[in-house]
Amino acid sequence: MRCVVFGATGYIGGRLVPELLAAGHTVRVVARTPGKLADAPWHDLVEIVRGDVTSGADLRAALAGQEIAYYLVHSLTRSDFVTVDRQAAQSLADAAAMAGVRRIVYLGGIVPEGQRMSRHLASRAEVGRILASGPVPAVVFQAAVIIGSGSASFEILRYLTERLPVMVTPRWVRNAIQPIAVRDVLYYLTRAAAVPGDFAGAFDIGGPDVLTYAGMMREYAEVAGLPRRGILPVPVLTPWLSAQWVNLVTPVPRSIAVPLIESLINDAVCREHGIAHHIPDPPGGLTGYRRAVELALRRIRDLDVPTRWSDATVPGAPSDSLPTDPDWSGGSLYSDVRSRRTGADPATVWSVLEAIGGEHGWYSFPLAWSLRGWIDRFLGGAGLRRGRRDPHRLHEGEALDWWRVERLDRPRLLRLRAEMRVPGRAWLELSVEPDGSGATYHQRALFEPHGLAGHLYWKAIAPFHAIVFGGMARNITGAAEQARPPARQRRFSRR
Repeated sequence: MRCVVFGATGYIGGRLVPELLAAGHTVRVVARTPGKLADAPWHDLVEIVRGDVTSGADLRAALAGQEIAYYLVHSLTRSDFVTVDRQAAQSLADAAAMAGVRRIVYLGGIVPEGQRMSRHLASRAEVGRILASGPVPAVVFQAAVIIGSGSASFEILRYLTERLPVMVTPRWVRNAIQPIAVRDVLYYLTRAAAVPGDFAGAFDIGGPDVLTYAGMMREYAEVAGLPRRGILPVPVLTPWLSAQWVNLVTPVPRSIAVPLIESLINDAVCREHGIAHHIPDPPGGLTGYRRAVELALRRIRDLDVPTRWSDATVPGAPSDSLPTDPDWSGGSLYSDVRSRRTGADPATVWSVLEAIGGEHGWYSFPLAWSLRGWIDRFLGGAGLRRGRRDPHRLHEGEALDWWRVERLDRPRLLRLRAEMRVPGRAWLELSVEPDGSGATYHQRALFEPHGLAGHLYWKAIAPFHAIVFGGMARNITGAAEQARPPARQRRFSRR
């Protein structure tokens, strides 16, 4: 099928494109600013055209020669989004008919019966009705909270649960919600292109679990290994007030957080499962909530981070973050990243790097390393007393002061996992990249905070990073440039 995707710079659209390609479809992508897709891993596999859904001429050009149109656009960040989305939906329906498009596929929200809807949810429902009543058959999927790293609703849930051990919340935390994993949403969207006949209609889609928002936060805490969260519902917090509070606690922009939180005044539970008559459930069944959260946390839990900076755009599972996601998505993985060019040859830089720790020290601010080691020992940790077995060579799995060698890719990469007592998990990654007549030394300190204490810990030590990590990068490359055996680098020793 020839498929055109409107909204590929968004959360669902960016993940749908590779799914369509994997299914054998030809994909055209429409974006107001094509440059935003420069880092998309599928950039060279699709046709990218510039277009605005508010322009009739752009719509007609984008839809020409296409069979399936995916409409995944909304104007949530605009104050007049209701009017803009209404007009854009009508224009798309008309342009699709003129272009001979066979089917429109749209993703909206579950529409509650007999309840007053927020402006956001009412607008999504209106767009679905406009497309469904148009001349081109339309499939309107209606979903509640989508669980996956990068989903705005999930990111709000993530940040609230991780940062607040006790939450004072509005009564809507007791409303019923039927969340769905992003992998299942993409499953339905992708297969909607291949259903034969005049397949059309509105279909509720959801996972197998019905929870409250409070229950979702508590189960998230369990999966993430956080202490049980206290939730105190109070009647005085209106949706608008709670949205302002969410804006203070989370990095999700207020223009997105406010309408999403206001939509939580409604129950969001599937009333039917009619989609099963056209598209069977995914193999193995729909993904449960806990499993969906596990998948969303997987990238950090498994430290599925790229071992080279150039690998950062390699796509993973749909529940992972993508380079095109906004900066506030993907959860909290703090980092201190430094690179330094040196004229020393890569082998010399690696010899210094692999000899780090133990009697050679950590190449920066010895007093700070010693003090941190003493504190760790006082708290019951290993401190710096373990040293290292061999002064020049390391092996995967061995102890190195308060670190454990998690990965060793000689002579390119050394990744250390911290075993000191900290409110979270920490890694130090050091790597060498040949660079012409010399080398580039890369260094990353990564920290996954565990609850509010973890965030406070990182903020407290952040002012010292320039001294500790900046000094480490300078001194490691400096030692390599001096071309002396690592064992003689006493000048930087912690002793």
